[in-house]
Amino acid sequence: MTKAELKEILDRVLTWPPERQADVAHMVELMEEQDSSALRLTAEQAAEVRRRLASPSPQTIPAEEVFKRFRSS
Repeated sequence: MTKAELKEILDRVLTWPPERQADVAHMVELMEEQDSSALRLTAEQAAEVRRRLASPSPQTIPAEEVFKRFRSS
């Protein structure tokens, strides 16, 4: 993405309602926090995440189902 494209997007954001602008600012702040975090995945961990995202296990169940099972016991 070029600086001109980014500026175009930011100019559009400035036309949004204040609460939506605050959402964008919060997201940027979260990204900055992540950049300053000492926590990092190793190359092997990142590769495993990509592998699992590309081919999810058919044995997994949605989080909602897990919570439902815990609540019923």
